[in-house]
Amino acid sequence: KCEFMDSLMSSQVVIVTGTAKTGQSTQIPQWCAEFCLSAQYQNGMVVCTQIHQQSTVELALRVADEMDVNIGNEVGYNIPLQTCCSPDTVLRYCTDDVLLWEMMSDALLEQCGVVVIDQAQECTISTDLLLGLLKDVLLTRPELRLVILSTPHSAEKLLRRYGSVPQICLEGPRPCEVVYGSGRGGVKDYLCSALSLALEIHQNQKHGDIVTFLATEQEIECAHAILQREGANLALSHGELVPVSLCPAQGDSLSVLSEGSKSRRVFLTCSPSEDSFWAVHSIRFVIDAGVQKRYVYNPRIRANSIVIRPISKSQAESRKQLAGPTGKCFCLYQEDTPLPAENIPHILESDITSTVLFLKRMEIAGLSHCDFIDRPDPEGLMQALEELDYLAALDDDGNLSEIGIIMSEFPLEPQMAKTLLASCEFDCVSEVLTIAAMLTAPSSFVTPPVELRQKALLCHKRFQHAEGDHFTLINIFNAYKYAKEGSYSNVERWCEDHFLSLSALQTADAIRSELTEILKRLELPVSLPAFGSKSNSLNIKHALLAGFFMQVARDIDGSGNYFMLTHKRGSDPPTVWLRNRDAQEELAGMGSVP
Repeated sequence: KCEFMDSLMSSQVVIVTGTAKTGQSTQIPQWCAEFCLSAQYQNGMVVCTQIHQQSTVELALRVADEMDVNIGNEVGYNIPLQTCCSPDTVLRYCTDDVLLWEMMSDALLEQCGVVVIDQAQECTISTDLLLGLLKDVLLTRPELRLVILSTPHSAEKLLRRYGSVPQICLEGPRPCEVVYGSGRGGVKDYLCSALSLALEIHQNQKHGDIVTFLATEQEIECAHAILQREGANLALSHGELVPVSLCPAQGDSLSVLSEGSKSRRVFLTCSPSEDSFWAVHSIRFVIDAGVQKRYVYNPRIRANSIVIRPISKSQAESRKQLAGPTGKCFCLYQEDTPLPAENIPHILESDITSTVLFLKRMEIAGLSHCDFIDRPDPEGLMQALEELDYLAALDDDGNLSEIGIIMSEFPLEPQMAKTLLASCEFDCVSEVLTIAAMLTAPSSFVTPPVELRQKALLCHKRFQHAEGDHFTLINIFNAYKYAKEGSYSNVERWCEDHFLSLSALQTADAIRSELTEILKRLELPVSLPAFGSKSNSLNIKHALLAGFFMQVARDIDGSGNYFMLTHKRGSDPPTVWLRNRDAQEELAGMGSVP
């Protein structure tokens, strides 16, 4: 601690490296708070960024408990659509995108004395943007401090960028016993091996929870069903085995069973990060498939493709730490398997149209330069500028147009922001607000156990609309609002009966309210609902085409082959689409192409 405090006093940038269970996400921000409150400093509060909303809230709650203060007072948090802070807040946890959004109105972060960037090794677009923009902010504000928390494998890259800055290395627990696999023959092999291992551990080991790292939500769903079935057969002889599915993108939480329970939990996760398990002290076994799912943007079809690839050395080492010195880690790959030192930064494999729009807005805010650690691909950058130009977001000089400035006010993808603006012209704002909210929120569909799949399918079919999936989403949201405000007394029960996610629909409702407030603040018209009329349906299509015209494709032979607007041939368009029978065209919406 003394070494860190001395470094913070003498240097603007401090790099801290450590693996899981070193306490860097909880202790370092507390030390920074002490520094900000010290007589020698007193230059603002501490803000600590996180990648996932769930971990942001959980870390704030844990630190507030450790500091023996009430959450929302000295320690608080900010996540999209939820703020728990006060004027007395000294330490604030927030997601990296929230801090970026704040920089649009406070480019120099005047209220902050120390900015802590956690999980820098994940190289998300938001984190890389923050590091790029903060380099100029540090020059303007010499009293500001930047603390970067990362893993040892990423330290060299950060030191090359920042030069001779202090590096604090946190020692993790002694590594556990590691058992490597003899080979791999595909997805089915590592999934079957992981399940067999989990069942074998349950039968032969006395205590300890299990963490199993898989690649996709589908694998988790399959593993959960199998372990639930097989675990029931072992309950009498070996105790209860409880599979727990954890997908951070869906907001799943670890608070499923208390650690004092006699049941053995098997955590099934497809998160590339192990940070979700920092507070679970009952983990004794780790099963690591050694692969992860990544979304890679394909500029040819202007959509994401799902790619399964090996994890990095940094991830592999961190996962081995989770079991503790007395545990065991089973790596379902050979010891000599070549793993990359670190993951490919997201900014090199993503559609950066939103990023370019944000940076154009930051030029207006006074920050005209972003010094990326990894510079975006020039072709991707040109395509982003081209798309913004097509959306009329840029003027003839390449600066933000009036439309572009208004688009940047919305926490939406540029295409959806343009669709929302177009809905003001086509008098269908209410319906497009619902579409934007439902597509931004997590999926509202719940996947039930196999025995209830047919029933769920029939329930979901009741909401289907002949005009396509966008209209189906409006049906679902309107039905939810009717159940919430109408005669149905228990909306939670209604969601269960219709196999819909209450939390996802609540999020969509909150997003819709936020977008409505932005429209009112900008003094843009908000039309009354008119869903169901022929003219309204046509207006919704016009609004969608105003934003997503670059994803229009024509069915050329009825066999699943399409020509896109860019004259590039493709097949199997994304699952969200809009049908126009007369023109026999399809608007490839906002899905992922496997």
